[in-house]
Amino acid sequence: MTLMIRPAEPKDVPTVLHFVRELADYEKAIEKVVATETLLHEAMFSATPAAEALIAENDGSPVGLALFFHNFSTWTGWRGLYLEDLYVTPAARGHGVGKALLKYLAALAVERGCTRFEWQVLTWNTPAIDFYQAMGAELMEEWRTCRVSGEALTRLAAKD
Repeated sequence: MTLMIRPAEPKDVPTVLHFVRELADYEKAIEKVVATETLLHEAMFSATPAAEALIAENDGSPVGLALFFHNFSTWTGWRGLYLEDLYVTPAARGHGVGKALLKYLAALAVERGCTRFEWQVLTWNTPAIDFYQAMGAELMEEWRTCRVSGEALTRLAAKD
């Protein structure tokens, strides 16, 4: 296996969306993927990108994805790196692709002066949890994700 990790380019948008869909299918939530190639292209390659992505390739064929963006910590006063999606194709799992993507992102976070590198994992995904812990990740059990979306977001945004 000749593994190479590189920043995604506009030509990679179809691959990014394909991997996002495969990840959502694995997470039993494929019906929630409403992103399109157009939306992802805009998010990653507009004048003010919202996200970046890395593509892992084995002998020139895409086998992994890491999609990430910067967040900010008021506690540290510095930005952090937030990993939104990490995906490795089933055939490439167990060959160091996920580890290489995490190491690349950790180095990028350090290079960019980030004080944190964070992501979420589903509580039932024990293979991922075990992998992340083996990489040195700390599970933040005391923190819970809060989300407002759809109709609830519309109601919250409405003027009183």
